[in-house]
Amino acid sequence: MAPPHIRKYQERDRKPVVDLFYKGMVEHIPTNFRHLLRLPQTLVFLIGVPLCILLVSGSWLLACVSSFTLLVFLWLFVGYCWKQYVVTCLRTDMADITKTYLSACDSCFWVAESGGQVVGIVCTLPVENPPPGKKQLELFHLSVSMEHRGEGIAKALVRTVLQFARDQGYGEVVLHTSLVQQSALKLYLHMGFQETGQFFLNTIARLLAVPTLHLTYHLPTAGHGGTHL
Repeated sequence: MAPPHIRKYQERDRKPVVDLFYKGMVEHIPTNFRHLLRLPQTLVFLIGVPLCILLVSGSWLLACVSSFTLLVFLWLFVGYCWKQYVVTCLRTDMADITKTYLSACDSCFWVAESGGQVVGIVCTLPVENPPPGKKQLELFHLSVSMEHRGEGIAKALVRTVLQFARDQGYGEVVLHTSLVQQSALKLYLHMGFQETGQFFLNTIARLLAVPTLHLTYHLPTAGHGGTHL
């Protein structure tokens, strides 16, 4: 199988890029839902509420209906959170991809093309207010279509970012991913990124017990050996 062709984003790519980004995000809903169901506080909630209804009403039917209703509510809540993230991105940095990522020499948006179809995306921007003495580039929105996973496309896109960072003279590439994005996390760690922090993005993330992980790839300076590329 021929390797994918990685090139810069063009305006004609917008629809497939947005579709790919949306599908890549919402596929985490089931994983996040299962993660939520395993939390002790969720189990207490799911058992406690129907039990209270049973004790008050004496109706097993009401208790079962309430249990089902709570599960549906949690599913919709998790789905809403992930979809809102997509909406936020489409209103901010991805509202005008060319303007955000292709108007300066130290930022870029790439697509991976296979068989004339966009099958992968990744982009990068300089970190605003990096730690003193550090020059950091941030990786965003890595996604590969379900049908083309296992073909090395994600690795190729990450390598493209790392090489771009080296060419631009950056010392570190950083990114943020969530605990439930296990495949992406394994890929990043395998390629040499290191976890350098955890935090909750907002109150909802704290309620869902889904911390955001901060990962860093340290690019070697000239004369200090090769890279993991």
